[in-house]
Amino acid sequence: MITVLCGGVGAAKFLEGLVHANLGEEIVAIVNVGDDEEMYGLHISPDIDTIVYTLSDLVDRERGWGVKGETYQALNRLKELGAPAWFTLGDRDIGLHLFRRHLLDVGHTLSEATAEIGKSHNIPLRMLPSTNQRLRTMILAHGETEELLSFQRYFVERRHQPTVKGIFFTGSSEAKAAPGVLDAIEASRIIVIAPSNPLLSIAPILAIDEIAKAMAAARHKTIAISPIVGGRAIKGPADRILDSLGYPVSPLGAAKILAPFISMMVIDDVDTNLSREIEELGLEVFITNTMMVDLATKVELAKSVTNVSKELQ
Repeated sequence: MITVLCGGVGAAKFLEGLVHANLGEEIVAIVNVGDDEEMYGLHISPDIDTIVYTLSDLVDRERGWGVKGETYQALNRLKELGAPAWFTLGDRDIGLHLFRRHLLDVGHTLSEATAEIGKSHNIPLRMLPSTNQRLRTMILAHGETEELLSFQRYFVERRHQPTVKGIFFTGSSEAKAAPGVLDAIEASRIIVIAPSNPLLSIAPILAIDEIAKAMAAARHKTIAISPIVGGRAIKGPADRILDSLGYPVSPLGAAKILAPFISMMVIDDVDTNLSREIEELGLEVFITNTMMVDLATKVELAKSVTNVSKELQ
């Protein structure tokens, strides 16, 4: 079994490579739900949905999220009615959120709803939300004023422009790992922390105490892939957030955050000069091409990471 901690587009790309690598092992994705949002009566799970759309080949490849060929009649109607329509919801996307809302309303847990969504899209792996309880990432943001924003208001409405002064995970102290999560961490041959924002995508998963303890115990078989290459985030605001919170804007910054939970850091060829500093954190370093620009490079990265994991056994 291979387990992947996931959040955002980078995780979906890595999972796509892992699936197409045909390694003959069960794949489990433990997915961040700190980005989830309730809007217009819908329950939106962006990180789960990005995986669903990517692995079912429905994704808009140019954006990396959403549905290709999407239409926006419902959203435009909301705007006409004067509703706050800052969050982009396509018509087919809304259909998925309505299905999830229906499943939750008739008594299914988020785990069960996610399994149904995966099944209906023929997703070839097991998707597990990190928790079935409400857990939300909150951003202490400084723009013209200092304010506490939900993740989506920071990321979408404010276009992740305010400076991040702090990150909090409401509900984390009460949240329990969703069914199957702890078993997957314990039983897996290898655990991979995908090239996701370590503070916004991975930290919400690790904010759940049960998961943090299980991951610390599984440190010896866990590898992280840096989402920072050549001093820049591959996608999103990870580089600016690392800087504003006092971390190096490099794989070293990601390694400092994740070090208690990993034994190896995967970095891109352009960051070879950082190897020694990362090793001084007590981590092994694996250097390869981490830029997933097409299916071939996604598969190659997946194969490289799973092969090098044998050195950890």
